[in-house]
Amino acid sequence: MNVMQDMIAGGRWVAATTHQFKELVAVANLEKQGLRAYCPMVRRKVRHARKLQEVLRPLFPGYVFIRIATDREQWRPILSTIGIRALVRFGDRLGFMPAGFVEGLRHREEDGAVPMPCYRNSYSVGEKLRFREGPFEGLIATVLNCEEKDRLLVLLNLLRQGVRVRVPIETVVPA
Repeated sequence: MNVMQDMIAGGRWVAATTHQFKELVAVANLEKQGLRAYCPMVRRKVRHARKLQEVLRPLFPGYVFIRIATDREQWRPILSTIGIRALVRFGDRLGFMPAGFVEGLRHREEDGAVPMPCYRNSYSVGEKLRFREGPFEGLIATVLNCEEKDRLLVLLNLLRQGVRVRVPIETVVPA
């Protein structure tokens, strides 16, 4: 869809910065004003009180996307919306998102969250890997989970027991 068709279909998406941890507050207040707003979420595992929980967190902390019909709407009132700090701008011109960017995120959503791929690799859960360096060099492990910060959770057989180990991605290669 080109820029003109996008504008005819209801506007273009612009990014807005939010106050810390107020992304959902900003989205709710923007929607009360009749604007379309979107905050893509991802599932994260967090540990609290010795329990591991899966929670939804913003994919882009501190940012939300707002659909603005530039030819009809004044966008300055958005700046006084509770939760919003500023619109991403270049001087007095809004910094619009590339056509299809937000729609692509929405299309990828599963159960309210954008699935996160493994970082910098194509490893998948269940895949066999071989350690290429470090104390486990040469041993074979199975991918259990792809985690943040370029780490993998793998299952390694040591002394006839399965041991879970978090390892940097650069220490393993496909088996």
